[in-house]
Amino acid sequence: MAKMYNSSSLKWCMGLIVLLFSVVTFANPVLLGKLTQGSLIRGQIAPHSQVKLDGEALKVAPSGEFAFGFGRDASLTHTLSWRLPNTTDWVSKTLTLTKRAYKLDNIEGVAQKYVSPPPEVLSRIRKDNQAIAAARRSFTDSVFFMQDFILPAQGRISGVYGSQRIFNSVPKRPHFGLDIANKTGSPVVAPASGIVRLAHKDMYYSGGTLILDHGYGISSTFIHLSKIYVSEGQEINQGELIAEIGATGRVTGPHLDWRINWFKERLDPALLVDLP
Repeated sequence: MAKMYNSSSLKWCMGLIVLLFSVVTFANPVLLGKLTQGSLIRGQIAPHSQVKLDGEALKVAPSGEFAFGFGRDASLTHTLSWRLPNTTDWVSKTLTLTKRAYKLDNIEGVAQKYVSPPPEVLSRIRKDNQAIAAARRSFTDSVFFMQDFILPAQGRISGVYGSQRIFNSVPKRPHFGLDIANKTGSPVVAPASGIVRLAHKDMYYSGGTLILDHGYGISSTFIHLSKIYVSEGQEINQGELIAEIGATGRVTGPHLDWRINWFKERLDPALLVDLP
């Protein structure tokens, strides 16, 4: 004969199952993201835990969220370590990345001043780079980065992360963004919520430039914009209109160049979204 349970017993059992599931889930970190070069990895662990990547402490939210990333040419073996609250022992796990191959892009017709800028604009370029670096150093303790990212614009994918661009037969450093080609004035929306850290209408290389801080060192950069609708310090919701596609700065046609950073580490936006 089957044993009967009253509603109180059933609720207690369900509560115990949920508790045990939480303990099992967060006793070890849960990682979201592809273990490959260029990838953003987002994690969740028990609240008030400590986490290290290759011996360096990561910033962990009080509720247990954290993030880190691997650059274009990152080594393929890394060590993730963690220590749960009220414990003394560190636990470690080896992370093995897959190696990626990148393509070459030959682009002709770029103005010579952008291939080899004249000396008189070097001071302007330095100021632009300093402003971008300062924006990417910003630390926000919001966990907007845990959202499922969406594409910030619609259009043809015209450039990919990691590719080596050759302007007018002169090899340049690799491309670190996802290019989405569309006509000038096409809308650009926030791929995830965040706080505007930089809104500059005309930088030498990138033209109209916007940086959105998603928290814990994760930021989105949008360049070559024709219009910017937001201002520095403003909090933006995912999907909100922030700018328009343009052809400003070093370009051969209108498009959005979307980039993802973990502090100084340049990551691949395409790994965060479903491309058409």
